[in-house]
Amino acid sequence: MAQYFSVHPENPQPRLIRQAVDIIRAGGVVAYPTDSCYALGCHIGDKAAMERIRRIRDVDERHHLTLVCRDLAEVGQFAKVDNLQFRLIRANTPGHYTFILRATRDVPRRLLHPRHTIGVRIPDHPVVRALLEVLREPLLSATLILPDHGVALNDAAEIRRHLEHQVDLVIDAGVCDGRVTTVIDLSGEAPVLLREGKGDTRPFGFVKAALH
Repeated sequence: MAQYFSVHPENPQPRLIRQAVDIIRAGGVVAYPTDSCYALGCHIGDKAAMERIRRIRDVDERHHLTLVCRDLAEVGQFAKVDNLQFRLIRANTPGHYTFILRATRDVPRRLLHPRHTIGVRIPDHPVVRALLEVLREPLLSATLILPDHGVALNDAAEIRRHLEHQVDLVIDAGVCDGRVTTVIDLSGEAPVLLREGKGDTRPFGFVKAALH
């Protein structure tokens, strides 16, 4: 049965953050709040935890998982970022975007999309930023959308009811905004919009693409 931590949304308790990170490092899957909606997260190096997230989401390797990072330096360790990409990401983070980029060799092969790309995100929420500061590495994540729901879950108590036997921890920091991130593919010659969400699309000026 999942543990349940009630965490202050603006000043998360350090003791609870440390305990949450211990659960992640031990192979746990956690449901946690972001500046868009709740997400599932696990340790980047844990294959079994990654497979649990894929089962909960009912997605295969063609679905991008996301590395939730502290900053651009951490993004640059796991994704290839040229000057234009760097400027675009720096101008729009932290915030409500997920970027698809070519992966570096530091990304484990099991995390790679078939196109050798990876999703990266720099969030703007005190709880997840506190988790990342203690973890000191990216959190492998996926938006918390259950197969039979079709929309992102946004209430920790509801998440606990649905997933108390499938995750190890639910971090309750209140209701999130509920809108998913805007997903922008920067892996090709020009930016492409894959999903329009909370992030403003106007700074990018790209052509909208079909979801995949």
